[in-house]
Amino acid sequence: MPFRALSRLTHTQAVLVMIAVTLMWSIAGVVSRQLESAARFEVTFWRSAFTALSLLVILPWWRAADRAAGQIADDPAQSFVERHWGVLVRSKAFWVSGVCWSVMFTAFMLALTFTTVANVLVIMSVGPLFTALVARVAIGQQLALRTWAAIVAAGVGIVYMYGSQFLQAFSDPSTQASGLVVGSLAALCVPVAGAINWTVVQRSQTHGEKIDLVPSVLLGGVLSSLATLPLALPFLATGTDVAWLALLGLVQLAIPCALAVVCARSLKAPEVSLLALLEVIFGILLAWLGAGEAPGTEVLTGGTLVIGALVLNELLGWRSRAGTPRIQTVDKQPQ
Repeated sequence: MPFRALSRLTHTQAVLVMIAVTLMWSIAGVVSRQLESAARFEVTFWRSAFTALSLLVILPWWRAADRAAGQIADDPAQSFVERHWGVLVRSKAFWVSGVCWSVMFTAFMLALTFTTVANVLVIMSVGPLFTALVARVAIGQQLALRTWAAIVAAGVGIVYMYGSQFLQAFSDPSTQASGLVVGSLAALCVPVAGAINWTVVQRSQTHGEKIDLVPSVLLGGVLSSLATLPLALPFLATGTDVAWLALLGLVQLAIPCALAVVCARSLKAPEVSLLALLEVIFGILLAWLGAGEAPGTEVLTGGTLVIGALVLNELLGWRSRAGTPRIQTVDKQPQ
């Protein structure tokens, strides 16, 4: 689909594209299980580097299409990097957002090398609840009772899921409990960084600062690759490994992140949150079918409680948020 056509998606088209986005996001787990010899930090380095390289190519055409469609202003006074890549060198919020993306990129891939795909995805799924808590503390947004109930229910689901796994790990001498602990903590960094990211961007837009999230993803890829490069040496990845990681950089991150931003112009925040949960289902299913990584009973039970709490929270709030504005991602003020 041409870039210009993506600038004017109907609601139905946006839903279908968002489903495709979650499917692309979900391939990280199964692809990471195909790697032959790439080490932990090397995996993160190559994925982040290929994400940055992909966006360096994609963004100039993308932003040109947005300017032609009137989505962003055609300002000749913009610097070269701002005009072609949307990089806001003087914006503190832009840099904070980039750092948050780099933490998410790094922590996610590291978590996958320590624990199961299902564990990582279930922890990541509580991102909207972390965002609600951070927004409550940082910018004083009130939380509805249903959101507090969802937070408690999701917490119970995660405690049950991990409590069962920890008990099993400690009772079985052949099981490495340290990997579960480190992987879980690394995975937890993803929703925490995501919550800070969305809160900073929302606060900046409220104060009139225009933040485009896709260039922030580019910055995050650059920062993540620079931070992990020293730890990735010497490179051990085979040519096949590099090809898989290039696929992740382009298809699992660069393209879907850009498409998600476009979808957010046509979908409201609750719709985006609900559709994004499909990543958990797709990701666990692909890891099961493509890598033989079957989720345990405790993961299915606890994960179902977490996902159920998130879905119910969004559905209950649908009517009360009938006027919720769409997520503002480019040079537009909040509605």
